[in-house]
Amino acid sequence: MDNITLRQLRYFDALARVGHFGRAADSCAISQPALSVQIKELETSLGTPLFERGPRHVRLTGFGEAFAQRVKGILRAVDELSDMARTAEGRLTGRLRLGVIPTIAPYLLPTFLRLLPETHAGLDISLRETMTARLIGELNDGQLDAAIVALPVSEPGLTEVALFEENMVLLRPASEADRPAPSPAELTGLRLLLLEEGHCFRDQALSFCNLPGGPARDGLDGTSLSTLVQMVGAGMGVTLIPEMALPVEGRSAPVSATGFAGGQPSRRVGMIWRDSTPLAEHLMQIASVVEQAGRDILRSARG
Repeated sequence: MDNITLRQLRYFDALARVGHFGRAADSCAISQPALSVQIKELETSLGTPLFERGPRHVRLTGFGEAFAQRVKGILRAVDELSDMARTAEGRLTGRLRLGVIPTIAPYLLPTFLRLLPETHAGLDISLRETMTARLIGELNDGQLDAAIVALPVSEPGLTEVALFEENMVLLRPASEADRPAPSPAELTGLRLLLLEEGHCFRDQALSFCNLPGGPARDGLDGTSLSTLVQMVGAGMGVTLIPEMALPVEGRSAPVSATGFAGGQPSRRVGMIWRDSTPLAEHLMQIASVVEQAGRDILRSARG
């Protein structure tokens, strides 16, 4: 037990997460044989196997699963010690691992990354774009420092900071531009195109339209807002997009944007991070830049 190293724990954590020696080695920037040797030495030190090895994958043993949970906590604590050192001089330096959901990333990040050097010159931003549930998991595991998401997430152990609110906009084919704006109730009679399951924006749209969730209807669910907008432009139906997407998506296809009669749906955008992070004060500063970027984009979208 005295021979266990922090490096071995990081290699173990990578292998436990991906379940494949080659991919784990790539993520750790070492060769597969070198990773295999370190894992074997760790198992020897512990006196028990951590993985069941198969021809194409590896699985954690019962002990390995319990060990993995402890290792996550150890690595998170070590990373937080490093974060304390990074902020000792009063400013944030080094790499910041930031997650963003797909219905925000393409529209907010260009402006955010342009503004950030004005207040945080030299900060190395590492970006991860995926859905909210995965971002929360990666935050809790210490793989991310913060994430930009739609609020609320209501997750224990995470701080939520609301930054700005934006409307949802209805997109119809350009040929329908002269039609009156529909009410929310009238959307139930339209062919509504939505993002696939797992996207929080899908759930928000369904809630506003008072429609049930579940699998795709008539194969009309898309993987991205861009796909949905192209489908609307082709006359396949209508869709909802966030207001910040309008300057980009509204020009990408022959579509018409409109509000709603009798109520305007909206979503709140904000940042989340672990309650325990030593970076909280600096993340508030980053959040201010996100807020400014969002307001700049919405000002442009509203003309």
